[in-house]
Amino acid sequence: MTMIIAIDGPAGSGKSTLSRMLARALKLLYIDTGSMYRAVALATIDAALDPANADAVTDLAQRVDINLDGDPDSLRVWLEGRDVTERIREDDITEMSSIVSTIPGVRRAMVARQREIGKRGAVMNGRDIGTVVFPDADIKFFLDAAAPERAERRFKEDLLVNPDATLAQTFAEITERDRRDSTRADSPLKIAADAIVIDSTGLSIQSVFERMMEYVHRNH
Repeated sequence: MTMIIAIDGPAGSGKSTLSRMLARALKLLYIDTGSMYRAVALATIDAALDPANADAVTDLAQRVDINLDGDPDSLRVWLEGRDVTERIREDDITEMSSIVSTIPGVRRAMVARQREIGKRGAVMNGRDIGTVVFPDADIKFFLDAAAPERAERRFKEDLLVNPDATLAQTFAEITERDRRDSTRADSPLKIAADAIVIDSTGLSIQSVFERMMEYVHRNH
């Protein structure tokens, strides 16, 4: 099966987990676009660049070597030949990523790479996949959930890398990320006109997965 499945949605909506599940079930490449922006964020920090200097960060994003490999359950992220899979999940990268990902030049650089990688067929998640990266994707899903529930999910992930994390802090970060994603000038988070919208508030990951698989099989 060769197809492109776009999965968009805000932070904590279950995009990554469900994308991996779909890619595994359908034997498709899994591409976590958020990891690519996180890699740019790490490169920005490593280069001691001011994220307010959009031209410098854009130039870096265009030049830096970012690779994704591995199966859906063990995706590894490489920056300039270095495995940064764990590093890019740390708090400073999360914060920097939410800043550099609003820079139009950075987004254009990453979109070009994502299109190239995804041409072979893939499950790709992000915030602008169905609207910008692959507007002609075979299937588009938009996942959402109430902000408190998304914060609860993300908080559990945050605790794995930061034992001092608090739910209040995670909720504040989710709220700020939502604001940035939905108001940025370039590729804002929005629902594609032909996307299947699934609100997972109160639903298990498995029940959402089954609903998505049912749609895929029914339409392809």
